Amino acid sequence: MRPKIYLFGDSITEFSFADGGWGSALTNHFTRKADVVVRGYSGYNTRWALKVIERVFPPSEEREAASPLAVTVFFGANDACLPDRYGAFQHVPLHEYKQNLISIVTFLKKKWPATRILLITPPPIDEEGRLQNPYVPNPLNEPERTNDAAGAYANACIAVAKECGVSVIDIWTKMQQVPGWEKACLSDGLHLTRNGNTIVFEEVVKRLEEEGLSPETLPADLPLFSEMDSTNPLKAFEKL
Repeated sequence: MRPKIYLFGDSITEFSFADGGWGSALTNHFTRKADVVVRGYSGYNTRWALKVIERVFPPSEEREAASPLAVTVFFGANDACLPDRYGAFQHVPLHEYKQNLISIVTFLKKKWPATRILLITPPPIDEEGRLQNPYVPNPLNEPERTNDAAGAYANACIAVAKECGVSVIDIWTKMQQVPGWEKACLSDGLHLTRNGNTIVFEEVVKRLEEEGLSPETLPADLPLFSEMDSTNPLKAFEKL
């Protein structure tokens, strides 16, 4: 069986296999070396993620016994919804968000001690883009998220990574280094453009390489065509 890399998160993870998505790019990057498995749940916050995590990752005896190579954990964009705006039902207080992330990391570490865990901060927020793209009626005409709030949750995510001893990608900061990031990286003030997806992909690949995971360090699944003897190709399968 090929080893797996799980992507666990909200809509930014669920949509990562769309055209130009960071998940599909990872699949291409690790082609024939690892299977990238998406476990993204649109609209979810860390509170809801904890409610379903044992269903998302059931006991090992119910799945293949081998531990995955890595799990990305990409929550926070929904937790950071403001408690007095139309997205209030998704809001999770900052202190609870931090504890929920710790609980998620603890669960994964206990389940798979050798698996690399990679936290990803929520992305920045283009408030104008959110005003133009509300997902429910917005009678207050105010964005349900702000970039300052997203930044606070990003900092909490970074703190959790340090406390738990796992890797983290600060997408909130990284994307804002791009000129015109509001429209260059975000399609609706929250979700990612092709450019935004590319940034996430590149940062994930960089962190995984730092953890010793790359196509060069992983064996290919089954004999490569280039390694077959044209006079006796079946010889390549003798030791399987």
